[in-house]
Amino acid sequence: MSYEAKFRIWRGDAGEGSLEDFSVEVNEGEVVLDIIHRVQATQAPDLAVRWNCKAGKCGSCSAEINGMPRLLCMTRMSTFAQDEVVTVTPIRTFPVIRDLVTDVSFNYEKARQVPSFDPGDVKPGEFRMQQQDVERSQEFRKCIECFLCNNVCHVIRDHEENKESFAGPRFLMRVAELEMHPADVADRREIAQEDFGLGFCNITKCCTEVCPEHIKITDNALIPLKERVVGRRYDPVVWLGSKLGIVRKGQDTPKA
Repeated sequence: MSYEAKFRIWRGDAGEGSLEDFSVEVNEGEVVLDIIHRVQATQAPDLAVRWNCKAGKCGSCSAEINGMPRLLCMTRMSTFAQDEVVTVTPIRTFPVIRDLVTDVSFNYEKARQVPSFDPGDVKPGEFRMQQQDVERSQEFRKCIECFLCNNVCHVIRDHEENKESFAGPRFLMRVAELEMHPADVADRREIAQEDFGLGFCNITKCCTEVCPEHIKITDNALIPLKERVVGRRYDPVVWLGSKLGIVRKGQDTPKA
């Protein structure tokens, strides 16, 4: 069963743009990305949209649908009333290149700044991980880098001056993953606070709410990372132990 839907799609470039109205056919089972492709095929062949897998795993088709940051390929048309106008705009935090395509290079620059995994001098076959450690880091590895979490983070979106010193929830989560990894010997608490701006985060959980992989970014990454930073900075016993060199990575109390 098909019907005609009303779409408003943002058209323009870095200079200027506006919403353009389209009336387009919708078939049963389709997602918003299908409709965008139909608009390209039948009415606006120059409409720019970024996509790749159409399976919710590449993170390419991030956009804002009726003001809500979502993946175009994972938003079913059945979630809207048939007479509802569906508005599709580019994600707001990053500069528009053209139409629905934005410049997300900020995120790749931040990714390059995260120090890589450091196993120390452990040789192959020498290290064993507990299952709970595997499961904890595995959650963070589900990230598809759609950057919707960074898009909704008000520290980045509303305060341009913070972009230089704030990595956003996606890469603070990466720092947390490495800091919690038992095979990683680097202490990442200092860089989380000083280089990546962990202190700017006020745990509003907006990043968690838009994650298409349902990663509990705030509860399982950002808050535990904050606790580790605070423990090192303000716990007098830990502070003294770190100065004396008897507190190891991840410990909250000095080694006996």
